[in-house]
Amino acid sequence: MSGTVRVLVVDDQRIVREGLETLLGLLPDIVVAGSAGDGEEAVELTATLEPDLVLMDLNMPRMDGIEATARITAAHPHVAVVVLTTYSDDERVFAALRAGARGYLTKDAGADEIHHAITSAAAGAAHLDAEVQRMLLEALRSGRAFGVPTPTGLTPEELTAREADVVRLIALGRSNSEIADELVVSLSTVKTHINHVFSKTGLRDRAQLVGYAYRAGLVELSD
Repeated sequence: MSGTVRVLVVDDQRIVREGLETLLGLLPDIVVAGSAGDGEEAVELTATLEPDLVLMDLNMPRMDGIEATARITAAHPHVAVVVLTTYSDDERVFAALRAGARGYLTKDAGADEIHHAITSAAAGAAHLDAEVQRMLLEALRSGRAFGVPTPTGLTPEELTAREADVVRLIALGRSNSEIADELVVSLSTVKTHINHVFSKTGLRDRAQLVGYAYRAGLVELSD
């Protein structure tokens, strides 16, 4: 994406917030818009500061990161949420994705990965670290439910060829602009295809489209 990403940092530990603010201040095209010490404050500051992205911890007092993510994405769908936490168990990962998180990183992620996750999520792409991606694929292989509904009776053949291409590229983590470049179409055309897919599938967000793409065989688990 082009331009600067304004980030709200959310963590209940002051030393962690300050460390993240320092780190983000060193990364190109990223500006810290503010910081919050719990989920309730994060919801309030998102409304007042209007960041492009919220970097969200999960385990916090008053309101945890999952509830805060759900409230932020419902009230401000244009704001991306990337979870950065010490927790990577299945239940928390899937709960965060169901809540609308566009990215999920553990706190051992390096500066380059954090930068990539922020810029990718702000551009509309999903970003999961390698361990979280492995967990997601294992859930898909085993058929376990993780909150991504499979539309009744809808098969890939009911999507147009171009719609299927767009879904496949979303599942591979491409942003809208990257999809437009790869398919040699305009950005508005990509958005139109995505809206058509949402309408046909009944899905709500890109994380759900990723699950659908794998379950429908549009992307191989080995990709």
